Amino acid sequence: MGPKGAVEIIFRSEIGDQEKIDARTEDYRRKFANPFVAGSRGYIDDVIMPSQTRQRINRSLDMLRDKRLENPPKKHDNIPL
Repeated sequence: MGPKGAVEIIFRSEIGDQEKIDARTEDYRRKFANPFVAGSRGYIDDVIMPSQTRQRINRSLDMLRDKRLENPPKKHDNIPL
């Protein structure tokens, strides 16, 4: 849901006044619809800028290239039902 829809639900009593809705929408966008605010509050781990996306994916895949899983063998199998 976008900021405009959220504001119209939260402040439905002010829906007739377009200026108030626009001001509340901009305030909501500044406070909540921003990845940097979510990052500073710890809701997300990191914000990747679009220009750095390919570099970050390549670095992560390079790190995982030689990874070997060492899971223990299965103790039980599925029984026929």
